[in-house]
Amino acid sequence: MYAWLNGPGAVFRNPLPGSTNYLGAYDKFGRLQRAQQPADGESSDGGSKMATASASTTEEGQAGTSPIAPSSSSTLSSSSSSSSSSSPSSPSSSASADSAELPPEDARDLRPFPLNAMFRSQSVLDEDLRQEIYRRVKEQGKSVKVVSAELGVEMRRVGAVVRLKAVEEKWIQEGRKLATPYARAILSMLPRTPYQARYPVPHEPINDLPTHPATGTQIFWPTSESRVFTRTDAGRVFDPTLPLLPADERIPHPELIELERERAEGVPRDERIARARKRGEAEARDKLRRDERRKAREEREMLRVLPAEQGGKGGRWEWRVRRVNVEDVGADGRDPNGTGWRYGVPHEDRKRGQVKIPTSV
Repeated sequence: MYAWLNGPGAVFRNPLPGSTNYLGAYDKFGRLQRAQQPADGESSDGGSKMATASASTTEEGQAGTSPIAPSSSSTLSSSSSSSSSSSPSSPSSSASADSAELPPEDARDLRPFPLNAMFRSQSVLDEDLRQEIYRRVKEQGKSVKVVSAELGVEMRRVGAVVRLKAVEEKWIQEGRKLATPYARAILSMLPRTPYQARYPVPHEPINDLPTHPATGTQIFWPTSESRVFTRTDAGRVFDPTLPLLPADERIPHPELIELERERAEGVPRDERIARARKRGEAEARDKLRRDERRKAREEREMLRVLPAEQGGKGGRWEWRVRRVNVEDVGADGRDPNGTGWRYGVPHEDRKRGQVKIPTSV
């Protein structure tokens, strides 16, 4: 262990700024693989150089592609050799110069476990990107769906960022201490998705189609050759009682299909973005009107009984009476729109004698 700490592991005493510093980024001699040059103070015998070259070549063969072009590596080696032969300098200045000349991180730098070459460390949201998400939702009043499409972040992650940022602001107002230095240190050791105002960098796929349980079975459905069998027809076959929506409508962002269709038709990029924004704003207005109508209907159907000791003006409590229909629970008594779904019908796992462990695999 001490041989490794004093040998290849010595590079981790002073982590490279702006890098993940994972074990997979260095070879067995403690040299950064993407730099493709020997570390400072390494012996210049031919055997060591040949071993280093063979080790780096084997590692690149396992990765599949070489992230650094020959021209860039030759330029890097020539610049480093010219700088080293020009004039002696201090170790700190040479280290800073080497870090400034290093190429960006590649796939080898994202492997925290050297023996698991298939695992890649995923990027996290940069602090600027989190702040921009919170600003667009809270200050500009944009919906989570619009912000997700604009910045390339999944809607659930956008909602989580907004909630956590709201908690953070609340803690700041209450005077609580935040672990900002710790968070900044952890964030510096992970790959990050930066925020770019004009051309945002997509963080993750935002239009993945969730798998419905009804589509898990394989069905052979006979149909006429002259009939056009669409995705809507396939949804009726999978679930006749509640027809499934086609994939174009079940994805989180169906508006992106129209955007791609306009791109295929040759519509300019600025015009496509303007049209998408207008459609998003119209959809947001329609959703707001639907929510207002739903709240107004619930208020009309609800009877509020205020306490008499407060003069009928209300106090800390009140009774809210709402009319219900027992038929709303449906034939099986478990319709989500019915009252019996929440009251009076327990779940199966709460009943006596129910087997709660798997009986088969």
